Amino acid sequence: MSALKAVWPIGVIVLFAFVPAVVTGNLALNFLVFALIIALSAQGWNILAGYGGQFSFGHAAFFGMGAYGSALLQVRFGVNAWVAFAGGIALAAIVGAVIGTLSFRSGLRGSYFALITLAFAEVFRIIFNALSATGGAAGLLVKLDVRPENFQFASRALFFWIALAFVGLAALITIGVERSRFGAYLVAIRENEAAAKALGVDVLKVKLQAITLSAAITGVAGCLYVQYFLYLDANIGFGPWVSVETLMAPIVGGAGTVLGPVVGALALHGLSEATKGLAGDIPGLDLVFFGALLILAVAFMRDGVVGRLRSLVTEGRR
Repeated sequence: MSALKAVWPIGVIVLFAFVPAVVTGNLALNFLVFALIIALSAQGWNILAGYGGQFSFGHAAFFGMGAYGSALLQVRFGVNAWVAFAGGIALAAIVGAVIGTLSFRSGLRGSYFALITLAFAEVFRIIFNALSATGGAAGLLVKLDVRPENFQFASRALFFWIALAFVGLAALITIGVERSRFGAYLVAIRENEAAAKALGVDVLKVKLQAITLSAAITGVAGCLYVQYFLYLDANIGFGPWVSVETLMAPIVGGAGTVLGPVVGALALHGLSEATKGLAGDIPGLDLVFFGALLILAVAFMRDGVVGRLRSLVTEGRR
C-alpha cells in the first residue's frame, strides 16, 4: 500500500501519454509541450524550495544555462544535438553548484538567498544579451534539420511524449528524494535548519546537493525549449518570466508534492488561455483576469491544488 501511494503520481503522468490520441491539433499540442517544459523547470524548483525550503527567485539562471549550453554547442561547435543536450544539463548543474557554494558558504538563506539567485539570473541575462558569441540581442537560431539524430521531429506528438517522459523521470527522482534519507534531511532543514544542524545533519552538503540536482532538472527544461522552438535569446533564456512561472507552478499546484508542479503548470497555462478568451480584443484585460484568479487561488488554496485535494480526501474518510 505504501509503495502504491508513492508511485500513483507516475500513473497519472502515464495517462497523459494518451492525450495525442484525443488532441491532434498543433495549437493544443504546442500548449501542452510548453506546459510540460514549465512543469519540468518547476519540478527542479520544487526539490530545492518545496522540500528544502530554499526559495529561489532566479531559476532562470539554470534554465538559461541549460538552453544556451545546448544551443551554443550545436550552433558554434557543430556538436550533435543529443550530446549538446547532455552538455547543457551538465552546465546548468555546474552553475547551480557554483551559485550554491557562493551563497550557502556565505550563510545566505531566506530572502537573501532568493535575492542573490534573482541577481545571478539578471547578470547572466545582461551578459548573454551583450556577447557576440551568444548572438547578442538577435539571439541564436538552431538549424532546422528534421531528423531524430538531430533531436528534431516532424510530429509534435512525438516531442510531447519525449517531454512527458522527462517530466515522468523528474517525478521519479522526486519520489526517490521524498522517500530517502536525503529527502528527510531536506525537510528537516526546511522546518528548522539550526535544529537539523544540531542533530548532525551536514546542512551545507545537503543544500549543495539539492541546488545541483534542482539546477540540472531545470536545465533539462531549458534544453527542451531550445530543441522545440529552435530559437533562443537572453530575454527568453534568462527572462524573469521563467523564474516567475517556475516558482508559481509548484505554489499553485502544491509545493513539496510530486504532482504539484505538473498540476500547477497545466492550471496556470490553462487559466492564462481562458482569460485571453474572456478578455476578447481588449489588450491587457486578460492579465487583469489572470492576476485576480491567481490571487484567489493562492488565498484560498495555500497548500495548492494537490494539497487541497488531499485535505478533501482526508476529510471524506473521517
